Amino acid sequence: MAFFKKKQFWGSLIAVALLFYCVKDIKIEDMKSLSERINYFYLILASICSFSFILTKGYRWKLMVSQQKSMKAWRALTLYSAGQILNIIMPMLTGQVGRMFLFSKNEGLKKSFIFSTIVLEILFDSLSLILFLLLTSIAFAFPEKYRFVSYIIASITFVLIVILYMILLFQGNLENKMQSKLKPRWPSFYIGLKKFIRSFVKGINLLKSSQHFFGSLGYSVASWVSHTLVVYFLLKSFGFELPFAAAASIMILSTLALMIPITPGNAGTFEVAVSSSLIAFSVGFVGDVGYVGRSDAVLFALVLHVIDIIPIGILGYSYLHMEKVSIREIKAEHEDENMFDKVSEDGSLVENEVRK
Repeated sequence: MAFFKKKQFWGSLIAVALLFYCVKDIKIEDMKSLSERINYFYLILASICSFSFILTKGYRWKLMVSQQKSMKAWRALTLYSAGQILNIIMPMLTGQVGRMFLFSKNEGLKKSFIFSTIVLEILFDSLSLILFLLLTSIAFAFPEKYRFVSYIIASITFVLIVILYMILLFQGNLENKMQSKLKPRWPSFYIGLKKFIRSFVKGINLLKSSQHFFGSLGYSVASWVSHTLVVYFLLKSFGFELPFAAAASIMILSTLALMIPITPGNAGTFEVAVSSSLIAFSVGFVGDVGYVGRSDAVLFALVLHVIDIIPIGILGYSYLHMEKVSIREIKAEHEDENMFDKVSEDGSLVENEVRK
């Protein structure tokens, strides 16, 4: 019965249900038609850009850890990809715990420092995604039902980032206020919030140099450009003559929909988000390219998912093989842990206790 209580079981069950919902109407004729009209030149370009996407993410992480440890490019890229494999196969935030364990054990990095790089990744991804969202909204007319929602999402995200920066600037005053107002009534909530704030501050402290800030931001923007090119070239490969701005919009909406992982590897949720976005944006161009059918949209999402995973698998498993790291051991040791359970009240990540 313990197996059925595991997050991975329920995540996998949801993934199977969503995938069945997506593929249930696909016919053999649809797949044959796709194989006959697909343009393999653009498919190869999409695959190359997918490698570029994970490489820019890896170089950004290398830059973030450079203040603590200098790493060769290949080792940093393969290690980062191995961490992404753990994010894919382990549910919810347990993948981040496994990632911290891997980086700490194999590279001697402190868990508190690794946690700060995770915070920075989220921050820079959010900042660069907002920039993409705003530029896309100007260059491309969203379908009516998505246009207003896109502005709301951009506004809310911007406000949240401003609030987080205010927390950093007035951390001491905020903690004193929380201690007087929250600790007497909700002590558990107060401790959890204090843990998060202090850990977040540790991550932001890495942003002391303009070179580090703009370098990380540049890699973040480059990564989103690469992923937009993946979508764009794959659209061309399928014969969907949608503009670059539409590819960027599909990438943005699918990314926003997948910010909270529900299923292992976002299986099912990815296909639903991408296929729904593609169908919505094709409606706006019905006079030019025609409406994209549901079967074609789902097949597009499935191929895009595979293209996204292949570079991570190749680079990540090369590191795991060279270092003889067992994913099974990492999963068994950390899959039932939550990332914030590893954070002490002073904002440091607690090391594993020595087993008796």
